[in-house]
Order: sequence, then structure tokens, then C-alpha cells
Amino acid sequence: MAEARRLPLVVIVGPTAVGKTGLAVRLAQDFDGVIISADSRQVYREMDIGTAKPTPEEQAAAPHYLIDILDPDEPLSLAEFQEMAYAAIDRAHAEGKLPLLVGGTGQYVRAVVEGWGIPRVPPHPELRADLTGFAHVYGATALHAWLGAVDPAAAESIDYRNVRRVVRALEVYLVSGTPISVVQERTPPPYDILQIGLTRPRESLYARIDERIDQMMRAGLLEEVRGLLARGYGWELPAMSSLGYRQFSAYLNGEATLDEAVQAIKRETRRFVRQQATWFREDDPSIRWFNLDETGYEEIREVVSRWLGGSANG
Repeated sequence: MAEARRLPLVVIVGPTAVGKTGLAVRLAQDFDGVIISADSRQVYREMDIGTAKPTPEEQAAAPHYLIDILDPDEPLSLAEFQEMAYAAIDRAHAEGKLPLLVGGTGQYVRAVVEGWGIPRVPPHPELRADLTGFAHVYGATALHAWLGAVDPAAAESIDYRNVRRVVRALEVYLVSGTPISVVQERTPPPYDILQIGLTRPRESLYARIDERIDQMMRAGLLEEVRGLLARGYGWELPAMSSLGYRQFSAYLNGEATLDEAVQAIKRETRRFVRQQATWFREDDPSIRWFNLDETGYEEIREVVSRWLGGSANG
């Protein structure tokens, strides 16, 4: 008897503004799918324009999970996101739907696809302060040697000069009694995964980014930022310090013009695209890449259809 093939998961990755949402909505419509957002900013309510959240029309065209689930002052850890993403994927399977994990937050996607072991130990500020103080008094090498005594594997992988990571590794061990190297072992999830990577030539992508940001401004991005500030969400919040929001602080404080703020968003978005490329590499054999300036929807749809046919036939 042929072994049953594992349940499918389609993953769509790529840089911001490349066209992930549009493709995902069409695939969800054609294959009875649901979209699970892997975007660290779209989780926040009231932050719609600056996060390029799917439009009401797109959300009506296909079910979307993990957007609008937190207020801007609520934290979300990587472990919490991973847990919610797995729950959403399993719910989709239980309902006979095809889950599509879609987003440009590389850490979120990789944590789900690769099954990262993530410490569930919350921060302990006093312990961290003590460990950091130890490093200041006795030196970073002494702190690293302490880690080497309790977790040699972690010590081997963490540079002694990265005191923050050494402190976190010791924190996990001292609080939980389990070495972080054990906690972080990866357990691939029980899905059959098709990863689709979307790309465009850099000049084309930059032009799309500029047009998107101009459209955000026409749609009321500045008013969205002012509204968030008026409701008490300050610049110190991770949500408010994210791309597309923090650049307005200089303008609203009278330290820059509006045009300078907009240009800063465009400039920082291009930098962010380059950072995303370190998470989603075009030479990664686990990702099937498509240049959307050259490839039409039907070609990608056919790839998914053939893959699902194999998944269904086992």
C-alpha cells in the first residue's frame, strides 16, 4: 500500500510590493484555499494603510487568518506566532481547505516551515541585568565560559562578543533548566510544502514600491499615523517604530518636511527589500522562483495544480 502523502501547505514568499497578496487571493479562489498572513505588522488593528494590509475586497474574496488580531500596544513573540500559524494551518486542513502561508517576514515563515524550536521562556529583566553586569565586571569571555560549562553546543554557535545572545542562552538555561541548544532543535512540521518565491527585477520592484507608497499617502497614511498617536500609541511601541510609521516622527515633530518623510519611507523600504533577500535567497533549492515581470498567473497556477495532483494521488 502506498504511503499517504502528508497534508499540503503552499507558502508564498518574496519582497514587499512584489505581488504576493494578489497571487495568493487568486490561488485561494481557484483551489478553495485560506490565506494565513506571515507579516509581523499586519497582525495589528488600526494599522491598515502603512502595513499594506489586504483590502476589504481581497479579504472578502478569500478567508484571511492572523491579521487584525492585536492592538498596536500588544506584543507578539515568535513562539506565539508559530503556534497560531500551526493552529490556522490545521484548522484549514480540518475544514478541507488549502492553507496558503503568505508574507515577507522571513523569521515568521522560516519558523513555521522549518519547525524552529523556540524558547517559551519570557524575558526576566532582573536576571538579564545580573548577567549583563557579570559580563561588565568579569568580561564577555567569562560570561561565554559560563555558557560553555552548561551548554557547550550553544557556546560553540554563539560568538562571545555577542553578549546579548549569550545572556539569552544563559537566561533560558537558568530559568528552565534546559539548554537552549536542546530547546532550539528543529522539528519539521508534518506537511507537504510547496514554496513559491516571487521576484521582479530590482528597478521594476523599486518602481512598484514608490507607487505603492504614493498610493498609501493618497489613501490617508498620514491621517492613519495621526489617529494612532491620538489614541495614545506612542513611538516607543514596536508597532509604531516599524517601517512606514516611524519615518513620520521627524515630520510631526517639525524636524523634517512631509516630502522628506515620504522619501525616507521609500529609501528605508528599499533597504528592507535587501534585508528580505537574506531570508529568501534565489539560490535556495527549496523555493521555486517566478519572475512576475516574465511569468503570468496561469503558469504558477499550473505548477500548483500539478503539485496538488501529486499530493492528492499519494
